[in-house]
Amino acid sequence: MSIGLPSTAQVGLGLRREMLSDMLQHIPEQVGFMEVAPENWLPFGGKLEKQFKMLTERHPFVCHGLSLSIGSPDPLDIDFIKQLKVFFDEHNIRMYSEHLSYCSADGHMYDLMPIPFTEESVKYVSERIRQVQDILERPLIVENVSYYGAPGQQMSELEFTKSVLQEADCQLLLDVNNIYVNSVNHRYDADAFLRALPSERIAYMHIAGHYNEAEDLIVDTHGADVIDPVWALLTKAYEYHGVQPTLLERDFNIPPMSDLVKELDIIHQIQKPFLAHQRRA
Repeated sequence: MSIGLPSTAQVGLGLRREMLSDMLQHIPEQVGFMEVAPENWLPFGGKLEKQFKMLTERHPFVCHGLSLSIGSPDPLDIDFIKQLKVFFDEHNIRMYSEHLSYCSADGHMYDLMPIPFTEESVKYVSERIRQVQDILERPLIVENVSYYGAPGQQMSELEFTKSVLQEADCQLLLDVNNIYVNSVNHRYDADAFLRALPSERIAYMHIAGHYNEAEDLIVDTHGADVIDPVWALLTKAYEYHGVQPTLLERDFNIPPMSDLVKELDIIHQIQKPFLAHQRRA
């Protein structure tokens, strides 16, 4: 089981601020844990902070960051990382993950840019991951990201990802949808990529919907229902790596909670036979 989460927290949901009132009234039984972007909550105090605290005191939470910019040429924002540590301690955040990408270079770019897949980048990023972990005094989990170009590529996405995990001695947030998106956009075998990832490094998983811009171009939006091929890839993820806590991301076009619960139910149903097998084993 992944570090930091109770054994019952197998399925999670990303919490958006517009869901807060409903969640304070009733959290569906399908939601074993929740995830927030700390940047969306750090600036706020008063009533909003108190309401958020009411949830974090009673339910498992993880954080998935947006602006650490681990691959940026800019120096790490040490003040920001120290603010994160206070936030995590205050709200009993079980795990912290960030994108294996960057979003700043002489200013914030408000998008996730691809880190060049090179040995030099592996060493650079790994050193920064270790530095963040030292300041936070907790692990930094990195997520495989969707990307639409590969500048200066000298190694494959898979080789780069595995090398960073090994060099930094860190864990992976396995985003199943991102594997599917990249496999279409960059024409590789999603199943082979998934199978080759190191099981022992996986902390938890993401699953989400996307937008088909063209037959050979998918945009990772988190703004639609999960499609059947991605559900099938999640099934393969459990087959290859065992059941890990899995979180549904929905950031745009957010439907009623009843619709989100239906997708959470699908995750539970996919997990069920694998969990039964693990218990028997």
